[in-house]
Amino acid sequence: MKATLIPRLLAHLIRKRLGQNKVLLLFGTRRVGKTYLIQELAKAHPGVLIMNGEDFDVQSLLANRSAASYSRIIGSHKLLIIDEAQAIPEIGYILKLMIDSQPGLAILASGSSAFDLQNRTGEPLTGRSWNYLLYPPAVCELANWETPLETIKALPHRLITGAYPEVLLLADAEEQKEYLRELIQSYLLKDILVYEGIKNAHKIMALLRLVAWQIGGEVSYQELGKQLGLSRATIESYLDLLAKVSILFKLPAYSTNHRKEVTKGAKWYFMDNGIRNAVINDFKPLELRNDKGQLWENFLISERKKQHALQQSNVEMYFWRNYNQQEIDLVEVGETGLQAFEFKYSAEKPAKVPAAFASAYLGVPYHLVHNQNYMDWLIDENLTEFQ
Repeated sequence: MKATLIPRLLAHLIRKRLGQNKVLLLFGTRRVGKTYLIQELAKAHPGVLIMNGEDFDVQSLLANRSAASYSRIIGSHKLLIIDEAQAIPEIGYILKLMIDSQPGLAILASGSSAFDLQNRTGEPLTGRSWNYLLYPPAVCELANWETPLETIKALPHRLITGAYPEVLLLADAEEQKEYLRELIQSYLLKDILVYEGIKNAHKIMALLRLVAWQIGGEVSYQELGKQLGLSRATIESYLDLLAKVSILFKLPAYSTNHRKEVTKGAKWYFMDNGIRNAVINDFKPLELRNDKGQLWENFLISERKKQHALQQSNVEMYFWRNYNQQEIDLVEVGETGLQAFEFKYSAEKPAKVPAAFASAYLGVPYHLVHNQNYMDWLIDENLTEFQ
């Protein structure tokens, strides 16, 4: 595997807004590449001041909340970068005072603890900030890093080990697996497990395992609660926290109240296949798996979510099912209307649109996405070049 670092397209979106006297908040799971992205932005921007929010000296320096103090600290710098900003007490009010009192200043604050940083910055920074979420590298980003042939050859393995930056840079398969196990145990759940509202922290991993086995299926909060000895409300709360730190995301049911449509169901997916497989400790190669369909579905839906985020599109994503067990893997609602997608790893058998869906939603485009055409679906030429 090549040793060059992976270019991140989010850097372009952030760069366009630097210098606009705003606070840019960068979120993402630990080890997803936030620090590297920050360093790349700093290299290209003159007059930058970088601080680490976990440094006690930085916390002490910023504790004196006065415009005069911040003016002395910032000096003539036009860009202030604060990494791990969630570690600084009252960070929202500090950022607000800085941006209001320093004309021409731009601030980039990053944090892995999304629910914590958002809670601390939300109200004070109303109208003064933009939020960005950094995901593991997307297929459309890897198009800048590897050739199409390399992408095709890597697909079976990537369905198993995912796309975290360091996983992609490790050449040895055993090292990749060990890295993912360590990532789960030491990093990804850290923000949740120190969250003061969690009393049964060990059950977070048990919940993740149950969700991992149900990829592609509707999740019953009541049933999960019974299996874990937790209330439905607690299950929903834990899933919400896992979504806020970008480990999981929810796909709701699509319905316009047609007869027999499922209206309140939900499916949950992992943002990265490697994390999903590390949770269940199963790294067998694709040809030996009985969950190939689940892996393919999780991969495509998470990649599509990344793509829409990088496009800054307002597309909403759903699944569709009726009570006669007719189902569609993904329904997208965007400015151009509805589109429906079916996912099959192999294109050997053509997919046919469910009759009930075709009748209820006349003329909606229906597409089969398989291992021979997925790159056309996920790679947007407008995203594979830095502007």
